[in-house]
Amino acid sequence: MSQSREAEVIAGLVAKARAAQTIADGYDQAGADRLVAAAAWAIMEPVRNRALAELAVRDTGLGNVPDKIQKNHRKTLGLIRDLSGAKSVGVIADDAALGVTEIARPAGVVGAITPSTNPGATPANMIINAMKGRNAIILAPSPKGYSTAALLLSYVHEEFDRIGAPRDLVQLLPAPVNKALTNELLQQVDLVVATGSQANIKAAYSSGTPAFGVGAGNVSVIVHRSADLAAAAERIVRSKTFDNATSCSSENSVVIEAAVYQPMFAALAAQGCVLLSGDEKAQLQAALFPAGKLSGDLTAKTAGDIALAAGLARAANARVLMVEESGVGPEFPFSGEKLSPVLTVYRADGFDAAAAQVAAIYSHQGAGHSVGLHAAPEAADALALQLGLTLPVARVIVNQAHCIATGGSFDNGLPFSLSMGCGTWGGNSFSENLGYRHFLNITRIARPIAPRNASADALLSAYLAETGRNGAAFSLKP
Repeated sequence: MSQSREAEVIAGLVAKARAAQTIADGYDQAGADRLVAAAAWAIMEPVRNRALAELAVRDTGLGNVPDKIQKNHRKTLGLIRDLSGAKSVGVIADDAALGVTEIARPAGVVGAITPSTNPGATPANMIINAMKGRNAIILAPSPKGYSTAALLLSYVHEEFDRIGAPRDLVQLLPAPVNKALTNELLQQVDLVVATGSQANIKAAYSSGTPAFGVGAGNVSVIVHRSADLAAAAERIVRSKTFDNATSCSSENSVVIEAAVYQPMFAALAAQGCVLLSGDEKAQLQAALFPAGKLSGDLTAKTAGDIALAAGLARAANARVLMVEESGVGPEFPFSGEKLSPVLTVYRADGFDAAAAQVAAIYSHQGAGHSVGLHAAPEAADALALQLGLTLPVARVIVNQAHCIATGGSFDNGLPFSLSMGCGTWGGNSFSENLGYRHFLNITRIARPIAPRNASADALLSAYLAETGRNGAAFSLKP
């Protein structure tokens, strides 16, 4: 397809999206919420959910069907819970004291890049957030995830037909999706939201279009000497094995305080983790990182399948493969993201050393994303605050299964999302979980209020006294 042809194709999609979005712009809050419910039911209806999960695993080769079913349902249910009652149409806030009224307006036409790791749940999440703001959205899925996105789109359109909503509010790039077509989409839409490879994120941010993109995952979790080791091991393994570690929020390294190093290994072994010897680690490295790069063939496979591929028959029944490490950086590939049930273990002499080890890991990969902490409740608050004040992370997850908690959970207060902003640490323009407000423009009406005059003397007197200039005078010349 020539460049002019690609531009023409995208222009056609965008034109249809704008026409549909003009209709949606006239919807009231109930109409926007009806769009949300329709898009949610498109993936949550049990028969459809299973069909999407089965197709995703078949065509991407990533993850497993039961966990994808759970993810599709749970992430969507949590999102619509968060959106229930939220104002996204018309006046959404009115501060009489400040004389400021806020009005929600659509962003317009959204271009959404979605990954192969979550080819159903992530597009659904983006569609629902876009619909909450009465936007139109055009999906640019990964090639492997295209079939799942296409099936999801058919379900969304079926639901839109039931409520009389325009189908063109949600569209999909034509197959085969390629970089040139996707890049042209980024040029013509009003807003870009991108989840997936860092190459896609870079393309989004360099497109010249306002963009929200996420940072690289490479989550580390610290096990403090006060932790309930059995509970910590269960949470870590539950997170690390969920959907075969397709999530960017899955633990990649666990940093264990020396005082509980061996007991924590025993707790992890009780959960089905197998620690590899030095020779076995070398075998795994050769299989998992051929030519120094993560193998796509072993991404998001079970630990047993990875073990057999590496010639490690004794670990064929492992739930998680563990390797000990002390170094960080490209020459230590296990210090990076593995997207598989492989866990790197570091030993630290105390909590400060553990935090420093995490900082070193994030200086290599994963800055901005999140860190996990397992500690006794009476110690956890102070330790979590220390991590939040010093590490380059947007989230500190305390005593939870990390990949389940980071994107929102029914037992924590984070909003449900499959796209986690990593702030400037991760090269992102935002540091919270992507949500419906990122899909809105806000218009503010400002009215006259009683003057709130300021006194330079009152505001600067402490500073001037501190710097020895108590007698400084202020004057305003006409």
